[in-house]
Amino acid sequence: MAVELTVPALGESITEAVVGKWHKKVGDAVAVDEPIVVLETDKVTIDVPAPAAGTLASIAHPEGDTVKIGDVLGSISAAASAVAAGPTAAARPAAPPAPAAAVAPPRPAPVPAAQAAPSADAGRQAPMTPVARAIADANGLDPATLRGTGAAGRVMKEDVLTVLEGGRGGAAAAPAVVPAPASVPAPRVPGAREERVKMTPLRKRVAERLLAAQNNAAILTTFNEVDMQAVMALRKQYAEKFQQRHGVKLGFMSFFVRAAVEALKAFPLVNASIEGDEVVLKHYYDIGVAVSGSRGLVVPVLRDADRLSMAESERQIAELGQKARSDKLTLADLQGGTFSISNGGIFGSMLSTPILNPPQTGILGMHNIVDRPVARDGQIVIRPVMYLALSYDHRLIDGREAVQFLVRIKECIEDPERLLLEV
Repeated sequence: MAVELTVPALGESITEAVVGKWHKKVGDAVAVDEPIVVLETDKVTIDVPAPAAGTLASIAHPEGDTVKIGDVLGSISAAASAVAAGPTAAARPAAPPAPAAAVAPPRPAPVPAAQAAPSADAGRQAPMTPVARAIADANGLDPATLRGTGAAGRVMKEDVLTVLEGGRGGAAAAPAVVPAPASVPAPRVPGAREERVKMTPLRKRVAERLLAAQNNAAILTTFNEVDMQAVMALRKQYAEKFQQRHGVKLGFMSFFVRAAVEALKAFPLVNASIEGDEVVLKHYYDIGVAVSGSRGLVVPVLRDADRLSMAESERQIAELGQKARSDKLTLADLQGGTFSISNGGIFGSMLSTPILNPPQTGILGMHNIVDRPVARDGQIVIRPVMYLALSYDHRLIDGREAVQFLVRIKECIEDPERLLLEV
């Protein structure tokens, strides 16, 4: 008996999805709870598992179809009860071959105009003016070889003089050679070298949110630079012990999460949002960390980041990143967030202006670390420097607060003991 594979409940406010990819083909064996098909929504991407073991008997919706909650995606039949679907294509009698088309006798090739019967005017002498005839006779020119340019082909004086001067237009016996036309490239067919791919629901949602952020907020960006030497030395000193004790690597992101929390406590408007004519001040710190998933940018959230140790932050960041790459993020992982951090430096970005993640009013942009000459105590030294960017909603946050917020993060990173002592 066939078991239907249906679209499960995908989460609050989600009513439809797009069939992203079928992991199995009709006739493939499947195990219980084995991922069969990927569904993409505007918020998450999920794998639909097989409700029973057997064989994938049918696919009701191919890749790209839009489906709603409860729709039948396909069916699974038990291997032992598989029923033959009728004669196969190989068992069916082959259609009789079509009779050979009668071969029509070849048509005779048309006779070129040059080989047709001569016209009645062939060999007839063209009329000449008396002056032209006199000049031709005096120079021994055969009038029958002259070509005239006058009315009705009359040979004029100028025609005879042109022949005598060796120019063009003379003897009609040698036909003029017409140069072959230059090859003209064929016009480009619209779309001949283009490919159209339907935008995924997640990408459409990201596009909508980014456009809404640009249209609904007064986004401004301020920049600063931070000397990463102290943090890098601290990581180098304790990296091995940290990993042995906590089972996770000590990265840069946990330092910036802790620094962001300290700066948000000092400047609470950066942790707020605007709803109508009210400002919502949030006394908790859910930090969104932008990561690149297999199907686009997503921003999973570290809940109550102010209560997390460095090891807990690193562990959760690693878990969320892995879930994003394997399409295992849930709505709970993505909802909320009071402030975001985006690390374009892992892709080599030197500087960028991150876009707000509504309804948040601030986002911190990290970039790559480059050795740069800097002045320290009157000396030029080489230090590992990172450029930082803070994009903020100018409707709520003034430039002074934004600059001071970024300076606070700079101070925490350049003197990481502050993160431990909270000073």
